[in-house]
Amino acid sequence: MKILIAPDSFKESLEALDVCRAIQSGFSQVFPDADYKLLPMADGGEGTSAVLSYVLGGRWKEVHVHDPLMRPISAKYLLLPDATAVIEVAQACGLHLLTVAERNPVIASSYGVGELIADALREGVKRIIIGLGGSATNDAGLGMLTALGMRFHDSDDNMLAQGGGALANLQRLDATSFHTSVLETMFEVACDVTNPLCGELGASAIFGPQKGASLQQVNDLDQALNHFASICEQHGYQNYQEIAGAGAAGGLGYALMSFCQAELKSGFDTVAKVTNLSQHIADADLVITGEGKLDAQSAMGKVAGGISHIAKARLTPVIAICGSVDGLESAQTSQFDIIMPSIQKLESIENIFKNAYHNVEITATNIAAAIKLGQSIK
Repeated sequence: MKILIAPDSFKESLEALDVCRAIQSGFSQVFPDADYKLLPMADGGEGTSAVLSYVLGGRWKEVHVHDPLMRPISAKYLLLPDATAVIEVAQACGLHLLTVAERNPVIASSYGVGELIADALREGVKRIIIGLGGSATNDAGLGMLTALGMRFHDSDDNMLAQGGGALANLQRLDATSFHTSVLETMFEVACDVTNPLCGELGASAIFGPQKGASLQQVNDLDQALNHFASICEQHGYQNYQEIAGAGAAGGLGYALMSFCQAELKSGFDTVAKVTNLSQHIADADLVITGEGKLDAQSAMGKVAGGISHIAKARLTPVIAICGSVDGLESAQTSQFDIIMPSIQKLESIENIFKNAYHNVEITATNIAAAIKLGQSIK
């Protein structure tokens, strides 16, 4: 029996590869001779680089960059053997880099993301995959583009300060020093967010509060983003602000489309293509996936839902192991042959996270035992 194990990470408790190993360990207690294929997955957010490194190899490059408050830090990205770089924006402008008190999208900058891209271009890459997610910024890529040589000026012809608030003062763009290799490089953006740049569903309104913005700041930032897009359009850049995903990572989706001719794709679809997921599913007799919390959003496009869709099309049975299940409709549960939450007992969230590996392992053993029992019943 060929078993493909392809889960997402369990946030705050297990990396995707650890989930794979826990499931294999549990299943092996019942089916020790099965042929196991471990294929940790991601949806384009944090952890995507680690998944692709495990599956495809490559080497890590550590770079000195600036964090959202322009403090020096070290960040890393992945260089794949086919001249592709994989960059997660959270490495340089992630919310996790700031304390709660430091969160302020009015001044937070994506400059470090541009520094990572510039370094990858110096390495001679031909393609850059960028994972959007977990950013602390709302600057529409102002910092990133500045690091790549673009110059932004106010009405007095002074250079703009960093941060989303500064966008309101933009009057003129100067692309004279923009990195020449940008337009010679293919940019693929892995994004699982469909928000436009501005408005009630835009970057500021939906994600601004969790990044530290007050209600007034949300309104100001939204107007600043709209002004930025308007000025960019006046300078000949295509206006992508209504395109799904433009508001991802505080407007980095918009900037990458407008200035780098990037193509925004589903994060899961991007990872699935690079890892040749469809072929692995075709080769399997059973697929096991999962994530920390299986809910309606998961079933409609995250890792577990995406895998179930491919598996069902190939008539391959698929099992989902998760930490918990919440709010699934019957039509969504039917995507899977089995859905099994792994939490073994009621305890504190800290202990649930601590015991996640053990819980997943036990759950996998129980599922395997049930399958074996079913095989023996006549």
